[in-house]
Amino acid sequence: MTLKSFMNEALSPWMKNEGPESDIVISSRVRLARNLEKVPFPIAASEEQLEDVTYRIGEEFTGDAHQDFGELSLVKMADLTANEKQVLVEKHLVSPHLTRKPLHRAALLSKDESLSVMINEEDHFRIQCLLSGFQLEEGLQLADAMDDWMEESLDFAFDERRGYLTSCPTNVGTGLRSSVMMHLPALVLTKQLNRILPAINQLGLVVRGIYGEGSEAQGNLYQISNQKTLGASESDIVKDLRSVVTQLIEHERTAREQLWNDSRMKLEDRIFRSYGLLSYSRIMESKEAMRRLSDVRLGIDMGIIENVPAKILNELMVMTQPGFLQQYAGESLKPEERDQRRASLIRERLHMENNEESHDGGGE
Repeated sequence: MTLKSFMNEALSPWMKNEGPESDIVISSRVRLARNLEKVPFPIAASEEQLEDVTYRIGEEFTGDAHQDFGELSLVKMADLTANEKQVLVEKHLVSPHLTRKPLHRAALLSKDESLSVMINEEDHFRIQCLLSGFQLEEGLQLADAMDDWMEESLDFAFDERRGYLTSCPTNVGTGLRSSVMMHLPALVLTKQLNRILPAINQLGLVVRGIYGEGSEAQGNLYQISNQKTLGASESDIVKDLRSVVTQLIEHERTAREQLWNDSRMKLEDRIFRSYGLLSYSRIMESKEAMRRLSDVRLGIDMGIIENVPAKILNELMVMTQPGFLQQYAGESLKPEERDQRRASLIRERLHMENNEESHDGGGE
């Protein structure tokens, strides 16, 4: 399989688009936690009850096309290889938690993979919508549409005073978790982010790494999300997150200007060194790849590197993860083999773009 055909088949269609504020906000996600009434939460449910939940979803919501999502497919975790499950995690379609006990766990996916409903994770259902750039309101609208559709045929656990009942008390109420994935290299380089993070936490928001709770920040990518779900409306939660993210965007842009004005030569040297290493290295560990890709993405967004679209870095940040590398290779790889494959894939992708640029300019 060629790299181009693999990219077209492997990457979620929504990843290929550039949404609002995409130079800083990589993606927006809205997730709703829901549980069935009179059925124990997954942590306490029997295998027969979990199996029945998965069966009902397959019967009710596959086969017919929905006006907002098209036809949905049920993907059972028990039917996947370990590497296929890892790819779904790397694409943010399912959580690592869902894949650890695969029996009677599943995901309901739309064709463009902007919608994913995790089944029997911590809750019976976790409806999530993923969109490129800064599109929280649009994500909420789509998640609500799926929520409404499911509630036409399912009875959700709901209390008039507390709201939707969930396995984790922090999700009780709206059951809403809204988040954005942000690329904040300038705030890191100017050492401002560590001062900003405590203020964000005091506002009832939480900052996590690239794969959410328990993960570390790689490639200067940070996930900002709400903590409060009880006592506020869905629209208010999204509005509060939007306000904080808007300020973070302004801070990041100011920090980029500061770097350009105060340390332009050092900044350019850092960016072009990373570009050179990505273009020619034969071995590349995952953390270094993310760090170098972050530098180059900053260079593209600031106009320092020209004729390389930002989407390449979005692609490579996903495709250089262990699951994707092994999927592309068609076999399991040892860590040192993955490091070699990672370097090779990055070189091939950058070379492909350079060839396309040369071809486009060949008529001059």
